[in-house]
Amino acid sequence: MNKWVRPGESNSAVAERARAGLPPASRQYFAFLSYSHKDTSDADWLHSELERFRVPSKLAGKLTSSGVVPSRLTPIFRDRHELAASRDLGLEIREALETSHCLVVLCSPAAAVSKWTNAEIELFKRLHPDGCVIAAIIGGEPFASEMKGREQEECLPPALRLQYDRRGRSTGRRLEPLAADLREAGDGRRLGFLKIVAGVLGVGLDDLVRRDQLRRHRRLAGIASASITGMVMALVLAVTAIDARDDARDQRRKAESLIGFMLGDLKDKLEPLGRLDVLDSVGAHAMEYYASQDTSELSDEALSKRSRALMLMGQVATTRGDLDQALQLYRGAFDGTAEALRRNPEDAERIFDHAQNVFYIGDVARLRADSRKAEAAMREYKRLADQLIAKDPSNPKWQMEGIYADTNLGILLHETGRYSEAAAVFENAIVVRARLATTYPANEEYRRSLIEVMAWLSEAREKEGRLEDGLAHRERQITLLQPLIQARNSDADYKRQALVAYRVAGRLNVILGASAKGIEQLRTGVAVGEQLIRVEPDNAQSLQLTVGAQFDLARIEVARGNLDQASDLIRSACDRTNQLIAKDASVALWRLGLRSDCLEGQARVALARGMPTEAHDRAEEMLRTARTENAKSRSDDAQLALANAHVIHALAAQAQGDRPAAVAEFRNAAQAWPRSVPDRPSLIAKKVIILRGLGRRPDADKLARRLREIGYGDPTYLGDLRSFR
Repeated sequence: MNKWVRPGESNSAVAERARAGLPPASRQYFAFLSYSHKDTSDADWLHSELERFRVPSKLAGKLTSSGVVPSRLTPIFRDRHELAASRDLGLEIREALETSHCLVVLCSPAAAVSKWTNAEIELFKRLHPDGCVIAAIIGGEPFASEMKGREQEECLPPALRLQYDRRGRSTGRRLEPLAADLREAGDGRRLGFLKIVAGVLGVGLDDLVRRDQLRRHRRLAGIASASITGMVMALVLAVTAIDARDDARDQRRKAESLIGFMLGDLKDKLEPLGRLDVLDSVGAHAMEYYASQDTSELSDEALSKRSRALMLMGQVATTRGDLDQALQLYRGAFDGTAEALRRNPEDAERIFDHAQNVFYIGDVARLRADSRKAEAAMREYKRLADQLIAKDPSNPKWQMEGIYADTNLGILLHETGRYSEAAAVFENAIVVRARLATTYPANEEYRRSLIEVMAWLSEAREKEGRLEDGLAHRERQITLLQPLIQARNSDADYKRQALVAYRVAGRLNVILGASAKGIEQLRTGVAVGEQLIRVEPDNAQSLQLTVGAQFDLARIEVARGNLDQASDLIRSACDRTNQLIAKDASVALWRLGLRSDCLEGQARVALARGMPTEAHDRAEEMLRTARTENAKSRSDDAQLALANAHVIHALAAQAQGDRPAAVAEFRNAAQAWPRSVPDRPSLIAKKVIILRGLGRRPDADKLARRLREIGYGDPTYLGDLRSFR
């Protein structure tokens, strides 16, 4: 029986199904599409194209080494689309692989590390030692794992890179798989797709391409013939046709003009108001229009607007906390700007548009604590910004891109603990931004960027231990923000910046001894956050910032003995933390940082109320959360969270009078402490508590002197110190 006539089941599949009590399989597949579900959009496209493809009539019915060529390639198996509920998922996958003529693997860095994808390849090769396996490359680089420094770019799963013998066993020998490169820099989508079809059918690529071109030519010839036949009628209707054509052009021009307004002026008016629902609708309507257009036929301007629509929707998704959706949208926008840049590589506006998408993809990586991908993206962003400045050094817009690029690198330096280096970058950025803001006082972007970089400089100075310096920059930021947030229809982003500025200034004032002023600023920050949430309850950024301010204020209230107020703040902040985690559990700050703050706040209230058992229970939850996170990633943040959980556990044991248990937990905290994390005041304070808990008072006093010298008097830290007396 040849391969293209639907075969019956193999004996092994029949036997397995019989043992499982399942009925005989009723479907066979021309191809099994294997992919990482991070590449779902590409799989959607390829699956649709394969099932829609009509084999040229001259090839259909032809006998090849693969059997009789069919007229259609249906059905194609995809696990998400094809699998119904079953008692044995493994058996269903095995059956689909066993009854598939060919395996098509979408190859990308995500697929290369997908255990599921690799297992499907291994199983297919075991079941079909001589079977057809095609690698469809959509990203990354084949065999990059063999190139030093580029291992992360590998796109071929391990089983695809290895040769299997006729008995379906891996030989360990390197194999160059049959591949179609769907990337623009490779075969491109059309030729790459035809390569896949040729491989599945077992026909020559040239023959298939020639037939495909011939079919297109015949279609055009048919259109031309019909046009000639209808020429007389066309002449009669010439005036009407011309009018209709002109009307269509006018309609398209008006539509694209409206899209331009929606993505430009209208977006700029809505964005400050924080109206995510309307912004999302703007982007969706723009994409609805472009969905009816052939992307390959779009003009440069239309392609640019399409990418801007995707980018806008990605920003909305990020703000709502849906990073998976945001990344998918940003990648779609990236593909569009990359194509526009390919068409016009010297066009500065195309470089600018593409740089924005490079940044946003890197920002998602930063939010997910993937510093390697984030740094790679930011360095590419800086390269593009430098390219813009080289084209026109006097252009203030390009100067701002250069400043943004430098500042983003400063942020990465800051996040890796190189605070002095980061501060130097921020100081330089402030000088340039202040000059631009003074030269162009009406330019909102320059003023906004100046306020933003002040925040980063303040944070870097605080972590250096220059607390008064950090406070001074926050106070200057508040002075600039106050009239902006008090204005009618105030910009929501300015309010978020003000929330953070009040929160940090309040905390620093309390630490430096100005408690009354600091508490008032913290309360103002929380109040601004509540205003933002009332306007837009689903805004993840506003929720996150408000929760942070609530936890900071709660810690101060616990230290002052205002336990009812502290409990109310913690309860509200914990509820909002759970709301954020439910939105997207991949955000490390929500999953670990805010969750730990919630449990610590509850534990400290319990200790202050004389309820050490309840504090012990909350500390146990902190430990479980931190251990789970450390099992996923041994990041500095995860290790610090684990160390802090042991400290809270130790304080609870100490309050219960169990000194041996407390010492053991302080020792666990010391062992969990990450060795590479740089010192900053809050961490030095935590070390003092651990050393005191271990009975190493001289070492603790030495560090405590450093804190006194810089004026550090955090009330929570001082309260923990008093617990040892």
